[in-house]
Amino acid sequence: MKMEMPFACAIFLALSGALARGADAPAMSAPADQAQPAPASSFTDAQKVEEVGWIVAKRSQLADLKFTPEEIAAMLKGFSAAMEGKPAPYDAAKIGPELDDLMQKRQAAYFNDLKQQAAAFFTKLKENKNVVETPSGLCYEIVSPGQGPAPKPSDTVDVNYTGTLIDGSVFDSSADKPAEFALSGVIPGWTEGIQKISKGGKIKLYVPPALGYGDEGRPGIPPGSALIFDVELLDVKATPPAPAAPAAPPSGG
Repeated sequence: MKMEMPFACAIFLALSGALARGADAPAMSAPADQAQPAPASSFTDAQKVEEVGWIVAKRSQLADLKFTPEEIAAMLKGFSAAMEGKPAPYDAAKIGPELDDLMQKRQAAYFNDLKQQAAAFFTKLKENKNVVETPSGLCYEIVSPGQGPAPKPSDTVDVNYTGTLIDGSVFDSSADKPAEFALSGVIPGWTEGIQKISKGGKIKLYVPPALGYGDEGRPGIPPGSALIFDVELLDVKATPPAPAAPAAPPSGG
């Protein structure tokens, strides 16, 4: 596995994601004769570029690989050389396999650390008498049971929810705007856990990696992460049947 493409893609996505945040709102420009002067910037260009560096390191997950101060200095030296248009310091064909090996080892150590943190979290969680563990390994705490029948795996639910990692960082949220999910199309921890409450109920789900995204991860969710969800079940309804496939045209005779 070559690291050049994944790393380059991560940097591109990090930069484009940061820049895209300012483009979400539709542009509504005033006519030229009514254009308002741009507000004075609160930051210098140097500060903005410094933020670019932080985004690249954070979102490419390089910051999670525990480089030493000496290694960080060496990385910045290579970064500066590329920015100045200088050639690569080493022959890529020769150093590439060793670079791959180094990064794979650092990533493996990082993923293993995450799994150990998740295991320690669930060990501690089991001391909470309000938390129930199922045979699958899912843990949950019912805040409010709700009323009526519980949803079935084939149902669709409307929910408010917030998803966090075990360090408390939020990776997803409905932000008080209800989200609709078919329980057959979500992670196993959700499919199992949401069936523990009824309409109007609230539940806290503690999802081990095997019932979440496993070793694959998702944007904002490192591989091997345990997940915590606070969920309010607003409504339960039957999932509409899939549309019938169009009839095949008659064959010519």
